[in-house]
Amino acid sequence: MAEVVKMPRMSDTMTEGVIVSWTKKVGDKVKTGDVLAEIETDKAVMDFESYLDGTLLYIGAEKGQAVAVDQVIAVIGKDGEDYKAVLAGAGSTPAATPAPAPEAKPAEAAPQKVAAATPVEVKPAKEKNGTQPTITSTPPVEVEPSDNSSRVKASPLAKKIAAEKGIDLKKVSGSGGDGRIIRRDVEKLSAKGAKPVAPPLPSVSLSGDEGFNDVPLSQIRKTIARRLSESMFGAPHFYLTIAVNMDNAVSVRSQINEISETHISYNDMVLKAVALSLLRHPKVNASWLGDKIRYYQHVHIGVAVAIEEGLLVPVVKFADKKSFAQINAEVKTLSKKAKDRKLQPAEMEGNTFTVSNLGMMDIEEFTAIINPPDSCILAVGSIKQVPSVINNEIKIANVMKLTMSCDHRVVDGATGAQFLQTLKRFLENPVMMLV
Repeated sequence: MAEVVKMPRMSDTMTEGVIVSWTKKVGDKVKTGDVLAEIETDKAVMDFESYLDGTLLYIGAEKGQAVAVDQVIAVIGKDGEDYKAVLAGAGSTPAATPAPAPEAKPAEAAPQKVAAATPVEVKPAKEKNGTQPTITSTPPVEVEPSDNSSRVKASPLAKKIAAEKGIDLKKVSGSGGDGRIIRRDVEKLSAKGAKPVAPPLPSVSLSGDEGFNDVPLSQIRKTIARRLSESMFGAPHFYLTIAVNMDNAVSVRSQINEISETHISYNDMVLKAVALSLLRHPKVNASWLGDKIRYYQHVHIGVAVAIEEGLLVPVVKFADKKSFAQINAEVKTLSKKAKDRKLQPAEMEGNTFTVSNLGMMDIEEFTAIINPPDSCILAVGSIKQVPSVINNEIKIANVMKLTMSCDHRVVDGATGAQFLQTLKRFLENPVMMLV
């Protein structure tokens, strides 16, 4: 008997999936374990394997179509079997033709062009939608014409003052010899509140095109928007910033990279320091669960990775037990899988704390939104050489700023501050992390 195939729930937060592609077409034989389709979830693009044997009789979702979890996407049964009754029983109506519909391409809005205003009279062409754009001309500024035929007699100083105050000398009566305008004539007129003559405004012609493109939201972007909105407006955030002297970290990293095959990064050192600090401050390594707070005895650190569609957070598990080199290798592997959209749900779950690093992009300091279910996220800035007071002397030091966003329902200010002090000690004395 024919059986329906429904959109599976491929992650704990998935509510719908998008069909990226079908690897089988109507009429193809299907075996258990064969890949039926590629499905984009809220976290990754994943292969969907068949759990039935038979013939693919019906495809109910086009490529690019979003389908809610548990909705019918296909029917598998015996070749030539009537599947319409099965679809009706599942609450779906088959299409007139069982073959899949042609690829649906999201329509992009054509850029809308509107001519900008110009000060000259123009008969603008009609827009593509047939509307006539309105063009506003700038009226010319009225300026009294100057009569160059009659020469104005004035002293150089009077001319200078008149120019500075915008006074037309032709409206000034001269009290000097032969009616010559002198300084006191100009100042007298200025004291009476004569209106200065405004210089003519230059006529500038501006033109250009306005436009936009509407891009449909991906599943990842939808999930990012929903989860971060829930976090920002659901969890009361507060922020703590601390400056760390990285001189010793710079030196130790340089020495390690000279003798090690694996070149570690400052981010690897931050992740290790965070992991060790969380062991000493379990109240930061926690989650708000509504009616209780869960304090974790293990350390799983989420690492924010930027991809084209937004942000993914793979998790380095048991980070406190791993060396710099092991953390480096794992972060590289997870980051590549994130950018290739090959991360599996298990690789993005279980985080107890998250680190977001924009230092490599020359960002000195920023705040991040907490990544649920964590209670804190650490924003890592760049290392800058700045003047610092060291042993009562002003010296140039390598300084990095760290800002921790905290959920005040779980972490209080003093608790967060104590955690950052411990983190600062590890980074300023990195040998402690090698013991």
